[in-house]
Amino acid sequence: MTVTELVSPRAATRGLALVRALRPHQWVKNLLLFVPVVLDHKLFHAATMARTATAFVAFCCAASSAYVLNDILDRDADRNHPVKRARPFASGQLSPGLGIFLVPALLALGFAVSWSTLPVGFIDLLAVYVVLTTAYSVYLKRVAVVDVLLLAGLYTLRVLGGVAASEVRFSTWLLAFAMFLFLSLAFLKRYTEVSAMEGAATDQVRRRGYIRGDREWLGSMGGASGYMSVLVLALYINSEQVLALYREPLLLWLICPLLLFWISRMWLMAHRGRIFDDPIVATVRDPASYLLGALVALVLYFAL
Repeated sequence: MTVTELVSPRAATRGLALVRALRPHQWVKNLLLFVPVVLDHKLFHAATMARTATAFVAFCCAASSAYVLNDILDRDADRNHPVKRARPFASGQLSPGLGIFLVPALLALGFAVSWSTLPVGFIDLLAVYVVLTTAYSVYLKRVAVVDVLLLAGLYTLRVLGGVAASEVRFSTWLLAFAMFLFLSLAFLKRYTEVSAMEGAATDQVRRRGYIRGDREWLGSMGGASGYMSVLVLALYINSEQVLALYREPLLLWLICPLLLFWISRMWLMAHRGRIFDDPIVATVRDPASYLLGALVALVLYFAL
């Protein structure tokens, strides 16, 4: 008897549902932890990369814990959504009881991974991340404007977590750039959710603080936030800090039009209804984003 015959279809389906509940495709967001390492030119520093990789695993555990909690709380609302109804807890493939067990188990694993190898500052940031994601899932996701600010803050917190774990130099310019860029992506996430909703302009999005008529406002705020991040980048290029890191800082100006193109393109795709997932996950699935990323990497290389 083969291994395949020993595993029942029901068990295999349940196992696949469990993996889907952890949302491993969303772990790509945690690659933001490596951004400070790259910008501080420590990509080939073995000890630094090892600490950052450990931090990545810890954040993946904490993030999956948050996704499971969110799906348990949202399962009734998800059953009325054309796409989210297929989520494991909403569809009944997994029981809420299993989810309640998974939440603390994943958190314990995340803190155990980082406790003995990473600085206390990182563990503090990981704890803040857990508190904020819990508050978001329980209530704050329903408060308009606060929700997008919190989403942007969670993205930025990953960058700060990378700084704390790798112990590279901290840049206030990076913090400002990240806040505006991720605020734009947070607005983009809400924009796609509102756009997917059918009904009157005054209809409320379930478990969200927005109505269908807020679509244009979300688009204008998101676009403005994205362009503000490019302005911060332009100011950074003119700073003294750049002179200490790059021999050809003028080449960095080429990144500005590339970033402007990417932000504008993402919003155009959202306006045309071609983004259905988290913006960062959508970026990973977008071939043009890889090309733009490669061009930015080349600019950084030749500017060194």
